[in-house]
Amino acid sequence: MRSGSMLQLAALVYSLLSARSQYDSCKSLVNTDDAGPSWEFYACQPRAMAMKRYLRVKVEPPGVTCGNPPERFCALGNPYMCFSECDSSNPDLAHPPKLMFDQENNGPVTYWQSVTWSKYPEPLLANITLSWNKSIQLTENIVITFEAGRPTTMILEKSLNYGRTWQPYQYYAEDCMEAFRMEAKNVRDLSPVTALQVICTEDYSKWVGFENEKNLHFEVKERFAIFAGTLLQNMEALYKRMDINKGLRDFFTLTDLRIRLIKPATGGTFVQRKYLNTYFYAISNVEIMGRCKCNMHANSCHFKDGNLMCECEHNTTGQDCGKCRKNYKAKSWRPGSYNPYPMGTANSCMYTLPIFQDTCHLSIVNQKRINRKYCE
Repeated sequence: MRSGSMLQLAALVYSLLSARSQYDSCKSLVNTDDAGPSWEFYACQPRAMAMKRYLRVKVEPPGVTCGNPPERFCALGNPYMCFSECDSSNPDLAHPPKLMFDQENNGPVTYWQSVTWSKYPEPLLANITLSWNKSIQLTENIVITFEAGRPTTMILEKSLNYGRTWQPYQYYAEDCMEAFRMEAKNVRDLSPVTALQVICTEDYSKWVGFENEKNLHFEVKERFAIFAGTLLQNMEALYKRMDINKGLRDFFTLTDLRIRLIKPATGGTFVQRKYLNTYFYAISNVEIMGRCKCNMHANSCHFKDGNLMCECEHNTTGQDCGKCRKNYKAKSWRPGSYNPYPMGTANSCMYTLPIFQDTCHLSIVNQKRINRKYCE
């Protein structure tokens, strides 16, 4: 087979692959009669992955993690069943923050645990901050698993600027009006107009009838469904919205996540002072699925020197591919389009031609090699 035919076949294969996975490939080889083989660029983004593998965790205030001094814990439903002890000096009895993110592999459940509410009526407050030092975009629901009852009151917050400022993501309470002066809502109550509204939900905080429920959700896919349909069958509609609505893109983007625990589970009753060792927080798992935010300019993201970094394409650079490379600033940087080609565009950075004095002249060969004739 002649080399020209081979090249055409390769171009066809590459273009078909790009069409099948529009965000996994940043470019494909095409062939035209006038210019011959060339690269055609596409918007792209990395695959989604389990983000808990790459985070750093911080629990505050100091001393809120159990074990120093050692302490015994009793079951919320049966205060006479005191089956657990926490002792930070004993690895078999310690419950440090890292156990929220370990792989249990069918072994015993491991979990982070707070101190008991022994200082009641002083509030039992704990902040759990998860940091990536990188912008990430959520792709699935956040799921937090509690081992001692889901908290009566809590707030999920996020930061877009590495923890310098915070904004509420969702409120959780047994009684939203009493806790936050907010009307209780569900994501299914939202519409395309109110899709980015921060709500308070009572779905994950009630005790009666939900004693055995452990998981608390922040609904990401349900918010996607507001635009893409119940089964997410019309993702093109969601991508179209995200292309034109920066607020929608930012809503699912974060650099840090903070779990603010305000009041532990109390079994649906008033706090009983003689059983304060039954009130505490325990989290066994936090699932966060997402992808590196690369502004549609990278199809891979790697963990290097303790940080996530986009492998930037389209002549872009930076941790999020958020600017053009040196000498590629012929037009202003822009993120790639979520819409597939040809409706959308990669918005590649373009080469900037050097500026010479009037007495000099410039010729360009193949748009890549620059020959200069300098002034004499």
